[in-house]
Amino acid sequence: MLLPKRNEIEDEIMSSHHQNPGLEELRAARRQSRGLYWTVGLFSFFVNMLMLTGPLYMLQVYDRVLGSRSEETLVALSLLVAFLYGMMGLLDYARGRIMGRVGARFQAALDRRVFDAMIRRSAQAPDPAAQTGLQDLESVQRLVSSPVLMSAFDIPWTPFFLFGIMLFHPWLGYLAIVGGTVLIVITLFNQMFSRGPVAKAGVSTHRANLMSEEIRTEAETIQAMGMRGAAFARWKVARDASLGQNVQAADVGGTFTSMTKTLRMFLQSAMLGLGAYLVLQNEVTAGGMIASSILLGRALAPIELAIGQWALVQRAMKGWNSLAELLTKMPEEDARTELPQPRAKMDVQSLTVVPPGDTRAQLRTVNFRVEPGQAVGVIGPSGSGKSTLARALTGVWRAAGGTVRLDGAALDQYGPDVLGQHIGYLPQRVQLFEGTIAQNIARLSGMPDAEKVVAAAKKAAAHDMIVQLPDGYDTRISAGGGRLSGGQMQRIALARALYDDPVIVILDEPNSNLDNEGSQALNDAIRVLKSEGKSVLIMAHRPAAIQECDMLLALDHGTVKAFGPKDQVLREVVVNHQALQKTAAMGGVR
Repeated sequence: MLLPKRNEIEDEIMSSHHQNPGLEELRAARRQSRGLYWTVGLFSFFVNMLMLTGPLYMLQVYDRVLGSRSEETLVALSLLVAFLYGMMGLLDYARGRIMGRVGARFQAALDRRVFDAMIRRSAQAPDPAAQTGLQDLESVQRLVSSPVLMSAFDIPWTPFFLFGIMLFHPWLGYLAIVGGTVLIVITLFNQMFSRGPVAKAGVSTHRANLMSEEIRTEAETIQAMGMRGAAFARWKVARDASLGQNVQAADVGGTFTSMTKTLRMFLQSAMLGLGAYLVLQNEVTAGGMIASSILLGRALAPIELAIGQWALVQRAMKGWNSLAELLTKMPEEDARTELPQPRAKMDVQSLTVVPPGDTRAQLRTVNFRVEPGQAVGVIGPSGSGKSTLARALTGVWRAAGGTVRLDGAALDQYGPDVLGQHIGYLPQRVQLFEGTIAQNIARLSGMPDAEKVVAAAKKAAAHDMIVQLPDGYDTRISAGGGRLSGGQMQRIALARALYDDPVIVILDEPNSNLDNEGSQALNDAIRVLKSEGKSVLIMAHRPAAIQECDMLLALDHGTVKAFGPKDQVLREVVVNHQALQKTAAMGGVR
């Protein structure tokens, strides 16, 4: 397979100052196959020239062979025609294979770029352009590899075939030109009238598919709470809307396809009828009549193919525009200079965070510092900004103001993958992935480092629980954890956060699904991290989660209410301080 050199694509992009960077990226990737397009164009020239084989053969048979009754001439012509058709088939096959590789080359050039943009955009805020990014790329690739794009190389030869018909007789040429013009007008009307229904059908189908996936994911809750009827009714509304829009789009497209097919068949017969009349008038030979009919079919074939496959063209056009929008919103990240292993020291300076898609700051001028070997608890009522702070500290959400520094360097000085190695993260909503437990702990690595996997599991006090499973670390789980309990998933996710020895670990509600034993294991893991000089930040509601914390940060409505030693902050912001201390000292009774 022919693959582009990445630096060539980057040079193409850097050399252009287009107003739409995403569109220029797509064009730069397409330009990598410019030479192959020219090759396909050259092959198309010979293919279309060889398309004259049939009309010329019929012309010779009717006008020379039948008149001379020469079997030798018929055999010679037939052998020549067989050779020419063989060459035409070989060239047509070759250009099809080339276009297939052009499509694969285009997709391979942008796979990583679109994937990264999709992940970054989806992590920030829901965006339809991000959700369908890879599907849009695949739709463009399918168009490039399809016969309909090759018809674009054949359509320029249509005037030559019409001119060839004109050589037999002007009336035949006029009929062909009028018919071709009508077909082109139908193509334009097809584009105008089908664009809206096809777009609506795509949106409705996407919405119905998302809803069905959501219902499938939450099947256990739906089954347990008797929600099947209500869930079906809700999905049926989206499904009916999708079916209605698709039927409307199919009706519009089918109408124009039927018109095209009917008109082309009528033109073929009309050409024969007019040709027969001209033969009777001794103005055209019988061979010319048959040859004109064949040439007309060849001239109109690519137009009919384009109309018949117009849904594929529209889907690719929509995908192209969506990709351009996505890549423009998520420009390619610059390469960062590799920094040394940071210390477990984090400075948050005047941090202000506005959630993507929102206009109101969720956090405002937050200041605090985390030193090596410290555990800092972040407390506050629901909606105070604890999870927002966790997303900002991991680099998922960018700061609208202020900075977050890891050992003196701002977070954006680290590449995303590098930053993930230094900062372990346990989100509030745990999500596991299809694969083995070892692969999940190793952050989806295809070949997990067994020593690091086991070390992380032991540090998270999950090793004993994992080895009791049917296949231990090689137990395969489905997306979402399958049959694992919420507590088991949370301990595996904690091991994932501790994998590869990060210097700072951020835990968002880490004991929300843990029992007393799990909470104690969590506190043991925090003590081990502190003893190793690592830092831990814990967003917590429950007293047990802050048992090992040295410092507390209290948030209220997105602002810092207090920050300092745990006992001091508790006295300042918690009314039931003594009861809370007693509960925490008991080891986290739920």
